[in-house]
Amino acid sequence: MKGDIQKSLEIYKEQLSDGFIQTAYVVLTKYVAELTGKFPPSYSTSNIGFGYLDYTYFYFTNDYVKNKNLKFALVLNHKKMQFELWLCARTADIRKQYWNLLKDSKWNKNIEAMPKYSILEVIIEIQIDFNAKEKMTSNIINNAVSSALEIENCLQILGC
Repeated sequence: MKGDIQKSLEIYKEQLSDGFIQTAYVVLTKYVAELTGKFPPSYSTSNIGFGYLDYTYFYFTNDYVKNKNLKFALVLNHKKMQFELWLCARTADIRKQYWNLLKDSKWNKNIEAMPKYSILEVIIEIQIDFNAKEKMTSNIINNAVSSALEIENCLQILGC
């Protein structure tokens, strides 16, 4: 798949020719931007990272995680077409430190190796449905915030 660049470019051009991919991408990225404004005031949100058609995301933090050099990411996983909450660290060393603390947690059950970009990942919405946008938005925000609080509580119990 990755070997023949020219063939990949031809397929890419063909897929873009009907406009569906561009439309979907714009709708999805604008929606992620909308979500940044839906978080409770106890969290500050970052600008959006657009990734490489793999992830679209933004970070959100509060004083507790910021003081630990951690941050949460609300991530749209394009390949799986789902929203995820990631616990991330400011540096690779801090990520490794918290991975060692949390690798046996319920969030990393059956995960053998540290994720590429995060310490842990939680699926928070698997049903992306713009016909039920209000419900979907509520689920994403509520699940992200409740999962973030649960992770913060776990860190406090561990004495982090």
